[in-house]
Amino acid sequence: MSISRRKFLGWLSAAGVGTALGTSAKAASTKHFTGYPDSAGVLHDTTLCVGCRECEAACNKVNELAPPDQPFTDKSVLEKNRRTTPDAYTVVNKFDKPDEKGNVFVKKQCNHCLEPACASACFVRAFKKTEEGAVVYDASVCVGCRYCMVACPFDVPTYEYDEAFSPRVVKCTMCHPRLLEGKLPGCVEACPKEALTFGKRDDLLKIAKERIRRYPDRYVNHVYGEHEMGGTSWLYLAGTSFSNIGMREDLGLKPAPELTSGALGAVPIVVGLWPVLLTGIYAMSKRKEKIAAEELSDAVAEAVAQTNEEAENKLSAALAKAEKNKETAIKKEVQKALDEAAKAAQQKEAETKSEEDA
Repeated sequence: MSISRRKFLGWLSAAGVGTALGTSAKAASTKHFTGYPDSAGVLHDTTLCVGCRECEAACNKVNELAPPDQPFTDKSVLEKNRRTTPDAYTVVNKFDKPDEKGNVFVKKQCNHCLEPACASACFVRAFKKTEEGAVVYDASVCVGCRYCMVACPFDVPTYEYDEAFSPRVVKCTMCHPRLLEGKLPGCVEACPKEALTFGKRDDLLKIAKERIRRYPDRYVNHVYGEHEMGGTSWLYLAGTSFSNIGMREDLGLKPAPELTSGALGAVPIVVGLWPVLLTGIYAMSKRKEKIAAEELSDAVAEAVAQTNEEAENKLSAALAKAEKNKETAIKKEVQKALDEAAKAAQQKEAETKSEEDA
């Protein structure tokens, strides 16, 4: 029976750490599962991929994700190896061809394992493999332990660390809602070079092996995902060793539950306290940032007020000085006029006296 995030955290608060330490987590079943009959998948032929990033743009649009800092037409992002993020469910990476000119472009997203490690590691069963082939996630039961991130051998699930109170684990869903409507995954529909082929997994394996048979010089004689970790719904073809294009070749053939469930069955449920602790730390960090921002704002406001006061004082002093200078100038002009009038009177008096003497 699944439980809600709120109820789970409520139980932890009510029971306390001591009770939690005495309870074991419930991992997924260890029963071997070979996949649903007729489940779908995607074949990625890396020899056909040109790194156009149309699949990234389509994924962003279909899933209504935040726009990237750089447009999808910007190929400079291919200069560094990238992984998926909460705002990018799929990314394309570029690799050099060993001993050859040119590059290999590889699309990365959830590989949708037949027996998902994320589901095996999740003790509240927030992840499940669907009949359509996609591995989907139920945020309403997730407790944020992030064991799925640790368990995934392909380093795919990501966590919304910026969401303090309702963070989710996010990843590619193979556009599961579109599959239910009979549509193609967004990336497959958008690929201009047909480097992505959607169909029944069994049919995709036949297509992949036929390509290898017909063009042995083009492909490595292996379909990646046919058996890795018990098999995946996302399959790959390549013209070079898969290790050369950033893909693990040390995974073996055993499905994840055989490797994880036994150990996880003994894990105490206290792991559920981690999201509470991390959320608290995150909240404290945000509070410190808020206080720092408020202090900075107060300091700026005080500095502005002080500057304004100094400016007003300087303006008042300048006006007073100007007024004083104005008065001095007026007095000077008045005195000048008086002096000129006195001088003129003296001159007139002198002229009159001169006339009288004459």
